[in-house]
Amino acid sequence: MGTKGKVVFGAIVGIVVIGTVSANTGGKGGDSNSADTGKAPSVSARHQHGGKKGADGSGAVKKKAAFAGDGSFRVGSDVKPGTYRTTGNTDDSCYWERAKDASGEMDSLLANDNVTGASYVTVKTSDKLFKSSGCKDWEAVAPKAKGSPASAMAGDGGMFKVGSDIAPGTYKSTGNADDACYWERAKDAEHGLDSIIANDNVTGTAVVTIRSTDAYFKTTGCGDWKKTA
Repeated sequence: MGTKGKVVFGAIVGIVVIGTVSANTGGKGGDSNSADTGKAPSVSARHQHGGKKGADGSGAVKKKAAFAGDGSFRVGSDVKPGTYRTTGNTDDSCYWERAKDASGEMDSLLANDNVTGASYVTVKTSDKLFKSSGCKDWEAVAPKAKGSPASAMAGDGGMFKVGSDIAPGTYKSTGNADDACYWERAKDAEHGLDSIIANDNVTGTAVVTIRSTDAYFKTTGCGDWKKTA
């Protein structure tokens, strides 16, 4: 499809193009967090950066935390299946992980990420463990939560819920350099490769149409986005 994004499998950091995959250690804009933090590298298509609503992703009203930003939680007993959000994280300090068991081995990973700002994650009933380290507290997200969607967002603003955080439409970001800008349209918050509808790494001007049928939009390292249509 000609779109691309970063992906990590095991200890390999690379660039994935939907339809074509190339893996490179420490690829452009890539992360090697396991070497620096002792945490597993991201299995998700690309880690994202986020923050407050409109400018950086967070909601206007503070919600009660569902569970803490640090700890290992058993799905079904400590944490209920559902979609959760964390906001206000800085400098990739937040790490989360969905796992199929508590072995701590790489092949137990279902999805994971290092986060700056905001992230949404869907914990499935089939997951066994959810781990979170260095994150702000997680809050539950109602399945049909509504908000006042913005028509602009920070280019390093992270993961936005379409129709709640941001309005559908065509957005433009300018002044991006060296493929540092990454964007992604996603159909869910599971963070798997099949969650991606479309994505790209951009140098220069980026133009993206976010559809009302999209669930989330991710952006990191980009110039600020403004709705043009």
